[in-house]
Amino acid sequence: MLKPLKPYSVLNSEAIITLSCFVTVTVGINTITYGCAIGFPAILLPQLKSPNSELEVTKKSESWIAAILALSLLAGNFVSPFIMVRLGRKIAHFTVSVIFLCGWYITLLASNVEVLIIGRIFLGIAGGILSTLRSILVGEYTSPRNRGAFLSTLSLTQAFGIMLVHLIGSLFSWQKTALMCVFFPFISLIMIVYTPESPSWLIAKGRYNESRQVFRWLRGNDEDNELESMILARMAFEQAKIKEYKDGNCFRRWFQTIKKKEFYKPILILIHSNTILHFSGGTTIASYSTVILGHLMGPKANVHFWMVFLDVQRVISNSIFVYIINRTKRRIMIFSTGALSLVSHVAIAIFIYLKTSGWNYDSIWLPALLINIQFFAVAVGTVPLPQVIGGEVLPLEYRSIGGTISLATGGSIMFLVLKTFPELIDNCGLHGTYVVYTMVIFVNLLLIGVFLPETKGKTLQQIEDEFRGRPLRLEEIEARQSLQSNPVENYKRKMSESNTIIETYN
Repeated sequence: MLKPLKPYSVLNSEAIITLSCFVTVTVGINTITYGCAIGFPAILLPQLKSPNSELEVTKKSESWIAAILALSLLAGNFVSPFIMVRLGRKIAHFTVSVIFLCGWYITLLASNVEVLIIGRIFLGIAGGILSTLRSILVGEYTSPRNRGAFLSTLSLTQAFGIMLVHLIGSLFSWQKTALMCVFFPFISLIMIVYTPESPSWLIAKGRYNESRQVFRWLRGNDEDNELESMILARMAFEQAKIKEYKDGNCFRRWFQTIKKKEFYKPILILIHSNTILHFSGGTTIASYSTVILGHLMGPKANVHFWMVFLDVQRVISNSIFVYIINRTKRRIMIFSTGALSLVSHVAIAIFIYLKTSGWNYDSIWLPALLINIQFFAVAVGTVPLPQVIGGEVLPLEYRSIGGTISLATGGSIMFLVLKTFPELIDNCGLHGTYVVYTMVIFVNLLLIGVFLPETKGKTLQQIEDEFRGRPLRLEEIEARQSLQSNPVENYKRKMSESNTIIETYN
């Protein structure tokens, strides 16, 4: 089952690029599906609240429909490493497509709100697995020469998925929209059958001859040095009898680790940047865009048109981000876009407050300008920057646990924002909600300013030394050199280094 294409003949450069595009498109289609799942509540909830709806929805169930995706994302995040390591990247990707199919079919056939929530749980689990898997797939299948370009498409395809579901849902019922969303994982499912297993996973399982065939089929003969170095490191790992740090109390070692500045400072930065990501509108606009636009622009506005317009703007802004991120310092980017987000939140809060206080202003262009400024800040800075910063501030030694903590906190904050948004709107109004979000963004932006050094143009070791507050001592260098001679650690380091760029785009 799921056997890759054979024979594994060595391809020319044009065919290799085509094959890399095929693999990336396969991942991209499922990422579009994930974007559709994120944006689906924006078109689902208004239809459920209409007088003609066959399903009854309350404020409580409305928030659960939107927020349950975030909780199930956490489950998918924690299941994903097990599937990827034990069963392989290909089976993991196949599993994502199957769960997406189940989720959309359950949503399509839902006869009550409870079944809708179950469908959202399936979509969230698939999205959680995919969010860990997608950049690893692209990173392991493609050449380093083109990897950055292929990885940069992931954020674009997710934004495209949100835009597409908003567009389709503006024209058709939510059931027909769900039916159309079924086709994306189905197409990806068929394409996965024709992709090979990851050569990195084959090496990890000791299937060296097969990994050589697949690697050369994917990359040609020009990158054999990378292949052979990974194989040699794995063979040394298998032959070594050294056990990994089994010389003391694991709780004492963990306590010593969390006291290190180079460990806890990057974690705090990621927590605060994820908080800004979700409170700045990256989460609420995708799921509650019709609610926000209705309050902001008034009953006469065509909220579905403006929803799709903002989605198009997001895709364009994401493309701008890909261009400017390598040309701008990280602190300048995060503080300029964070400040722009603060200004737009304050301006929107003042505008809504004046409108509710009796200001007679019927033109659409001022609220349209304000929401576009907010969305530009979201698309260019507050949403993509945490992933970039996470790939730079986490030391390789702690990247696994650091990434897990980042995913867990990000999912928890996303759930909190989506679950509480309807109640905040009812109790405080949109202007009060934006005031609360402004304070949260401001506090977290200040804390990032305290902890985050400039990382652009610096090596991972330089960044780690800056967090530590000093270079490594002689005994620490010697300990690391000793550690590097350990075949177990050498293999882990080889695999981490080969995927370092992947973390930036995850």
